[in-house]
This record gives sequence, structure tokens and C-alpha cells, in this order.
Amino acid sequence: MTTRAFDIENDSIGKVAVLGAGVMGQGIAAHLANAGIPSVLFDMVPRDLPAGAPRSGLALAGITAMKKSRPALLYTKAHVGLITAANYDDDGGLLAGCDLIIEVVVERLDIKQKVFAWVAEHRSEGSIVTSNTSGIPLAAMAAGMSDEMAAHFAITHFFNPVRYMRLLEIVSGEKTLPAVTAALGTFGQRVLGKGIVTGKDTPNFVANRIGCYGMVSVFRHMDRLGLPIEAVDAVFGKPMGRPKSAVFRTADLVGLDTLVHVFGNVYDGAPDDEERDAFVAPDWLTRMVAEGALGSKAGYGFYKKSKDAAGKRVILARDLATGEYRAKQKARFKCIGKARNYDDPRQSVPIMIRGDDPAAQLAWAATADTLLYSARRIPEIADDVVNVDRAMRWGFGWALGPFETWDAIGLRSSVERMRAEGRDIPAWIDAMLNAGRETFYARDESGAATYWDPSSRAAVAVEKSDDWLLLIDVKSEGDRVVDSNASADLIDLGDGVLGLEFHSKMNAIDADIATLYQKGLDELDAGNWQAMVVGNQGGTAFCAGANLMMVGMLAMQGEWDQLGEMIAGLQNLLQRAKYSKRPVVVAPYGMTLGGGAEIAMQCTHTQANGELYMGLVEVGVGVIPAAGGCKELLSRALGDIPVDVAYDPNPFVQAIFKRVGMAKVATSAEEARTWGYLRPTDGVTLDPDAQLGAAKRIALGLAAAGAAPPAQRKFKLPGPSGRAAIELALYGMHEGGFATDHDMVVGKQLARVLTGGDIAGGTVVDEQHVLDLEREAFLHLCGTEGTQARIQHFLMTGKPLRN
Repeated sequence: MTTRAFDIENDSIGKVAVLGAGVMGQGIAAHLANAGIPSVLFDMVPRDLPAGAPRSGLALAGITAMKKSRPALLYTKAHVGLITAANYDDDGGLLAGCDLIIEVVVERLDIKQKVFAWVAEHRSEGSIVTSNTSGIPLAAMAAGMSDEMAAHFAITHFFNPVRYMRLLEIVSGEKTLPAVTAALGTFGQRVLGKGIVTGKDTPNFVANRIGCYGMVSVFRHMDRLGLPIEAVDAVFGKPMGRPKSAVFRTADLVGLDTLVHVFGNVYDGAPDDEERDAFVAPDWLTRMVAEGALGSKAGYGFYKKSKDAAGKRVILARDLATGEYRAKQKARFKCIGKARNYDDPRQSVPIMIRGDDPAAQLAWAATADTLLYSARRIPEIADDVVNVDRAMRWGFGWALGPFETWDAIGLRSSVERMRAEGRDIPAWIDAMLNAGRETFYARDESGAATYWDPSSRAAVAVEKSDDWLLLIDVKSEGDRVVDSNASADLIDLGDGVLGLEFHSKMNAIDADIATLYQKGLDELDAGNWQAMVVGNQGGTAFCAGANLMMVGMLAMQGEWDQLGEMIAGLQNLLQRAKYSKRPVVVAPYGMTLGGGAEIAMQCTHTQANGELYMGLVEVGVGVIPAAGGCKELLSRALGDIPVDVAYDPNPFVQAIFKRVGMAKVATSAEEARTWGYLRPTDGVTLDPDAQLGAAKRIALGLAAAGAAPPAQRKFKLPGPSGRAAIELALYGMHEGGFATDHDMVVGKQLARVLTGGDIAGGTVVDEQHVLDLEREAFLHLCGTEGTQARIQHFLMTGKPLRN
């Protein structure tokens, strides 16, 4: 062991070793690369190694697999260069340069202890060592460690897939230094963008303990009610605020053998758990594992992909009684039909549990079981309701954690129902109600969020990172909403920064949003605010585009003047934001499509979330980007080239045409940057709750620096000759069956805009020239039958029409 200068109190984690190049190791190394952190990925030297084969072949294979993974583990494949392949036999010396060492080997204590002995031989003193175990006790793993290594040892339990699952559970041992726990939390949240939950050294920690109990409870009640797996997944999907994968699709993704192993962790490791026997796998699950029906990795589990008589792909469902696969059955229940009318689970979940059909009976019984089980696990697995709720939201994708769910359905009334059914209520719940507290979460007189703490029997402030800026908290403080309408709010974010929040359906752009955006810019120009931040929180879309229904209605009614004014107004609004004298910072995340992308592109600075799905997708509904999207891509590609340079604009224009004409969507912020949707100077924040805080700080910094708006750009376009080249390629696609008749119509209009219209080749144009072409093309296409058919079809089905 060598001595090195890493100081856990003052130094940040700069390089990481990942021990194990399997699925989880690949995911952790990939996400470290996403965050810009170099890593060394270790695995064994392959057995029976052929002559000349690389000795780090298993690690190299892991890197190859992560590049091919779908969904993608890497933000861009270029990030793979941050990962070094290594093997335990030859490369132990590389461990000395790593500040953090994460063990991700098979879930066997003897193997882990062997790996830790190797780590002890090669690590540098002061480096942090963690295990990604999902259930092996920390105390058992640390038993043979030196005092120094044990003091720097903890559990960091990532959830799979690491890039997409926000939860990181951190578990410390009796010897773990507080500075180690703090450093891991800071690194996980600020660098990797994870939601940190502090758990205890108990079986399955927090999320898997509660989530797996929820599953076994569902198993028990579905058998009693005679419900097939499709019905269960229909109940415990969106209506109950759960992911689309619900129960059985989630199990297929996790792996049924893994599920049985995790159940066993509780049964074997928690002999005093009052529900211990519930964690015995049902006979039908044991038979499936023995059969090899392990889920997605085996090609079949609870569901199986197949083809019907016509050769069309279909999904079959397993009959748990017979073991046979059959066509999926439609789940038709009153409670589900009613709940589907609501997007907010705080409205849909109470509807689900109050019905009387079998689906509602299942929803109530399994929910009641899980709520009571969660309450009995405090303080065994976590000290408070906040950590439990965050674990289930961030690790299992629940919209509401157990105690948030309990608040939504009504604590006192649900406790009365449980008691009437003969269920035992934890004493601390009764004590809370007797103290007059009716909800686990509430806000105090100042608007600050509090939760009920069972140990102190008092309300305690909800802990949150200093990096977070949560709009729900800001708006609860009183007098912070400056203006509001049906689709947007103007909010005082503090320190002289004005916020604009959208809250229309999917945050789609409409007249109300445009009105408040204009008003916000008016406020900036009047000197009432230092800067402005445009951003939303809590949904899946920053902005899914323009209000298509309004566009379609105006087009079908022939209201061309009104439609033209609407497009021109949006163009002018976004140009005004881009060239504002005071900073306008936009914070996109999730779906940022069409008009949403145009908002994000036209501002002083864009501060994106790492999970950004951004693209100009208007061709799918038969139009082209017309709020500055074409102009902005051309400006970014060509505006930096001096106009007196003899360059050929055609390659740039053709690349933009391909991107927009094929409605390509970047699947991360870094990929969006490579395509020109983000500028080289734009920023990325991985923690979604910290994104608006980062945007605000940047806005204030720009304002303090007196940042001036950029000069409007000019660029050279190829004119009709460039358009002809694109149209020739379009013709080839049409003849090859890759483009429909109306694709040709839309494509030609897009080509005309991007090449500058009827100008002489090589003419230098300004931004307004392209904006005028965008508007003309948009109006022309809206007048065609093909585009009107596409708009109608999309509004009715949510899917594009290929006409």
C-alpha cells in the first residue's frame, strides 16, 4: 500500500476504479464517464486465453457492450475514452491512483472478501472503498479489513440502469468515517446527479426492502382475487402512479432469479420481520426460475415476444397456473377507467382504492399492506419517512412514496378503514394523529416543508441540498408568484431573478405562455429584474412543442392571417429573448421537442439537464420548424465562419436537412451539443433538482458581468443549386420507398428554407431572411391536404401518419 496526497476532508474525487465489468460495472463506469470522471474498469484475465488475445479482454468486452447498449448507457460514445480496461493480475498498480474504488462483483461474500484483500494490497491509504452490494451486510464484508480501510469503507448501492435510475443508497458501518459518508454523498449528488438516500445495514437496505414487499403483497392478493398478470400491471401502472413496467414487466427487466435472490435476503437476514414468510417465493415463481424463464435476459419470463399467424410481432402473457403463454387480455375495470381521467396520482390513487371491483380491491389491499409495512420499518431501515419516500421515487420510479401516498388517500380515514379490517396500526401513527397532525408532510407558517418525525414526535424541516431550487417551495413562501394564467407562472426566484414556469399539458406552447414570456421580457427591459430563468420541474417534458390543436384548427378554417401572425409573434418573442439586454437562461430537460427546442435554443444561455431528449420534429406532423429552429441551426453552423472565407455551405446545410428532415432527436444533452442544439458554452447539470439553481447562479453571474447580447449573425447559403442537390437525394429516397409522397412535399419546403430560397448561390443573408422563409413554408404546408391529414391523425392517435 502506497501513501498518497488524497485528503478526504478537502480533495474531491477525481478518478475511480470499478471492480467488475458485468452489467452493473458497465453501467457505473459509463455514468462516471457521462459526468466527465475517468475510471479504470477491472475484471479477471479470461481463462484459457488464446495466444495474442488481450489479457484485459473481459473489461474490453464490457466497454464494447456499453457502447452497444440499448437504452444507451453513455451520453455519447466519445465518452468511452474516459474508461481504461484493466485486469487484476497485471494492473494492480493502477489502483493507487484512484480516489474511489467501487466493487461490483458477484453477490457472494467469499468472492467479495477475496477482492477486498486484493484491494488492500494495492490501494493508496485514504482512498475510499465501497461495495455495490444489494444485500450483503456491510459488517460481514468489513470483518477482515484493517482499521484504516474499514474507516474508509461504505456501501454505494446504485440502481440499474445506472444512467437512468436516480437513486444512490449510501450505507455506513460502525467504523466508517463521517467524512467518507459526506464525500460519497457530495460526489453522488453534485457530480453524478444522484438522489442520495441514507440507509442502514439491514437486508436489501431501503428501496428493495419496501419495493420487494410491495411485490410479494401483490402476488398474495392477485392469487386470492384470481387476477391475471395483465390486470395486475394495468392496476399498478399509471393509475397508481407507478412506471409503465408496473409489477411483472419490472420483474422481467430485473430478472426473476435476481428477484428470488433479493426475496431470500430478507427471509434469511431479517428473522424478526413480522412479514418474513411473505418473502418466500411462490411456487409458480420458483418453477419459472427452474425452467429458465428468467425475464428479458432469457427472452421470456412473465411476458414473451412472439409472432401471430400474419407474422406480426405480439406480446404473450404467461398463465401462472398452467405455465402456458397466451394472448394478452384487456383489463377492463371501472376504477381504472375513472382513474385514467387524471394525470396527477394524488387524484388517481384515491379513486383506485375506493372502488369495489377486483382491481380496486387489489389496489387497496396491496397498498394498505405496503403502507403499514413501511411505517413499521422506521427506524429499522431508515430514520425518517423522507428517506423511504425518496428511495421509492428515485429507485422504483413511483410518483409518490409510501407516506406521500398515505397523505394523498387521507391518513385518518385510511387508518380507520385498516383498523376496521383488523389490521394493526403502528403506535407512532396513532401518536401522530393524537397530536393533531393529519399528514406526514405539511408546510409551516413560513411555507417551509416539514415532515413528522416519529422519534421526536414533532414536525421537522425536510432536509434538502443547498444546490436545489424547488419551485414548489418558492411558490409556498407567499407573494412569490408575480403573475399567473392557465398555462404559466411568473415567479420571484429571489436575488432579482424572475422565473417563468410552464404548466400547460406537456408544457406545450400556447397563447398564455407567450403572453407571460412577453411580460417577463417587458419586466427585464424595465429594469425590474436582473435576469430571467425559464424552467419547469416535476414532469417528463420541458416543452413538447406548440399547441398543435390550435394550429390545426386555424389551418382547417383557413385563418391564414391569424396563423401567420401567431408564427410571426412567436418568432419575434424568441428573437427578443435571444437578444435581450439582460440575461435569459433556459433550463430544458426531458422531452424538449419542436417549439420547445426553439425556446431552449434562443436565449442568452442554456443550462440543460443531462437527460435531454431534444430535436426539431415538426416534419412528423407535416410542417417545418418555424419559430427560429432552422435559422438557429444555420446560424450556429455557418455564423461562426467569417463571411469573407470562401467556404462551401452545402455540407453544413445538407447535414442540417438530414437532422431536421428525419426528425432526429438527441438522446442526451451531450449528444444535443454535438448536433448544434446546445452551444459549446451551454451548461449541463445532472441533478434535476439542482438544474434551476445552477441556471439562476449563471443568470446572476452574467448579469453581474454586464454580459451584452450577441450581434445578429449573417451567413452564406447555396440557393437553388443547393436545393436541387437535396431534392435529388429526396427523389432517391422516394424511389427507394424511404420517403412518402407527402414527405417529398415537406422535404422540398424544408430544403427551400435551409438553402435560402430564390437567392443567388453564395448570397450572404441575415437571420430575418431565414425567419421569413420559415413562416412562408409553414403556412404553405398548413394549406395542403397532406399536412392537415397528418395533424388530424396525430391529434387523434398521438402517432405520426405516413401519407
